[in-house]
Amino acid sequence: MADSSVDEDGDAEVISDINVTPLVDVVLVLLVIFMVTAPIVAARGIVVNAPTTVSGNTVSTPVQVTLTADGKLYVKGTEQRDYDTARAELQRLVAADPALKAVIAADAAVPHGEVMQAIDAVKRAGIQKFALASKKPPEDDRE
Repeated sequence: MADSSVDEDGDAEVISDINVTPLVDVVLVLLVIFMVTAPIVAARGIVVNAPTTVSGNTVSTPVQVTLTADGKLYVKGTEQRDYDTARAELQRLVAADPALKAVIAADAAVPHGEVMQAIDAVKRAGIQKFALASKKPPEDDRE
């Protein structure tokens, strides 16, 4: 009698209502999980072979400008058509946070001129502090 109930008179009554409260709870938990993890997954989805440098510290920043080996330009994980649209997006972000900092991550195969254009777009957007991303060499190559 899993799908019926007995009332006061002893008559069996079929339960025809679906309890949606647990379903709503699960959906809301999944929504929160996706909202928290989506920006993290998007930022890590762009693979760049950064040049190796001996010096340099880890910088945590909310804005990353990425140049890939195939010539694509990203701001905060969103692909941009060109440097003008990237600058416009950066200006929008600076309007929300004037103390914004940026990290420019470029693949080692990206030409120097492209990196300079990215630096110019960051500076013209009003970002005063920025860094160039690199990866540290293995311990035995530091000499």
